[in-house]
Amino acid sequence: MEVQGKVKMIGETQTFGSNGFRKREIVVTTEEQYPQHIMVEFIQDKCDLLNTFQVGQDVKISINLRGREWVNPQGETKYFNSIQGWRIENLQSAAPMSSPPPTPPADAFEPATDFSEEDHDDLPF
Repeated sequence: MEVQGKVKMIGETQTFGSNGFRKREIVVTTEEQYPQHIMVEFIQDKCDLLNTFQVGQDVKISINLRGREWVNPQGETKYFNSIQGWRIENLQSAAPMSSPPPTPPADAFEPATDFSEEDHDDLPF
């Protein structure tokens, strides 16, 4: 799955617990009739993928949806979802730099006038 839009926010890398678990969040605003602000988290070594991106860039993020179950101390089961990114692409650099096509010379579109009556029927079939 993919999420595409403009970078609204890039958070700092957070480290949790004694095992050094790392997480970094990015918010992307989609460009559709009703824009959505989608928070995507990058974990562990994927946190570093965000180092070269800035607010305002158009990006495409490859994501996985994750869900987990948790039973609280009162015995109630709760469910949590997260969106984890594993690749991010800058769409602005992916777009080819295009220049307008060269303009042909003005006389390139003038009708031919140097043919004889016999030349019009020279098709081989």
